[in-house]
Amino acid sequence: MKTSKRLDRIPPYLFARIDEKVAEAKAKGYDVISLGIGDPDSPTLNSVVEEMKIAILDPKNHDYPPYDGTKEFKKASSDWMKKRFNVDIDPDCEVLANIGSKEAIAHLFFAYVDSGDITLCPDPGYPVYRNATILAGGEPYSMPLTKENGFLPDFEKIPVDVAKKAKLMFLNYPNNPTGAVCDLDFYKRAVDYCKKYDILLCSDMAYCEMTYDGYVAPSVFQVEGAKDIAIEFYSHSKSYNMTGWRVGFVAGNKEAIKALGTIKNNIDSGCFKAIQQAAIKGYEAPKSEIEALNKMYKERKDVMEEGLKKLGWDITPSKATFYIWIQCPKGFTSEEFATVMLEKANIVVPPGTGYGKYGEGFVRIAITKPVEILKKALKRMEEAGINYNMVK
Repeated sequence: MKTSKRLDRIPPYLFARIDEKVAEAKAKGYDVISLGIGDPDSPTLNSVVEEMKIAILDPKNHDYPPYDGTKEFKKASSDWMKKRFNVDIDPDCEVLANIGSKEAIAHLFFAYVDSGDITLCPDPGYPVYRNATILAGGEPYSMPLTKENGFLPDFEKIPVDVAKKAKLMFLNYPNNPTGAVCDLDFYKRAVDYCKKYDILLCSDMAYCEMTYDGYVAPSVFQVEGAKDIAIEFYSHSKSYNMTGWRVGFVAGNKEAIKALGTIKNNIDSGCFKAIQQAAIKGYEAPKSEIEALNKMYKERKDVMEEGLKKLGWDITPSKATFYIWIQCPKGFTSEEFATVMLEKANIVVPPGTGYGKYGEGFVRIAITKPVEILKKALKRMEEAGINYNMVK
């Protein structure tokens, strides 16, 4: 049986390939340190787990959920937006519950993209932006994120003919994979640009609560008039250590929320009500619990950044996420350096090209391991002669 032509354009999913490499190395008996996937290694917040125990035993949660989310979850999400960003979101028509951000992001393309339509995708960026465009029959256009520009896209470099055909623009700050951050002035430029060309601005805020050194991630809705043209995706995965629970929400422009909801109504049956009930407890978690998580990641980040500096890397300390985006030694491609890390030090890191062509020359390190494991990885690199000045 022949599969669709669109599948021929989709590369193997990066993180599935990483899992395969880890499994292969472990099968050979190697002690592998995987710094590849952004999956928190500490438990889900206890208050969330305890609420889930209650919710899952309640028969009222055992039937189909409302397609757009329970009233309680949507109201709690709206209240959180008000508390966190001081923005007003109508829970009845401007919030949609998701089975995690990934599915909602992927489904959005089917609501807006017809054959030949263009989407503006950050490059390097979360692979789903590009791949879901292709699955919907559209054409992804790469907005280069370069070190020289602080890993922010330069809207003025997008050709006018491309902008006129574009339906969606995806932004993701704090950023995966680079760890870059932005400010409200950047969002203001993005809003103005999208209004000019009638583009739906899609802000992926998966890492908004994972910030350090006084930086606080802003929302695009803090820009006046942003709701006319924008939506934002939020996930419980990273903020509350709930990657496997698959829950989040999207908020903003009510026409876009309705369009995405129409697609979801025809594809999924909503998020399990017990999970939504438990997820509300994440919003209610004491600020100290989120700060404790960030303190843990900052300690890990500092250890890894200092260790890389000693190995010759020029490191600009990250202000957000649990990723460190480092340049490959001169002469090495991303794939080659990732291979060296695996074969010489049994360390798994994804090559930058897994996030787009402008990721060439970089690899991403996820600090989702305890400090002692990160120190072990750095020691392995040193003993294997892996450093920024190594010769190919």
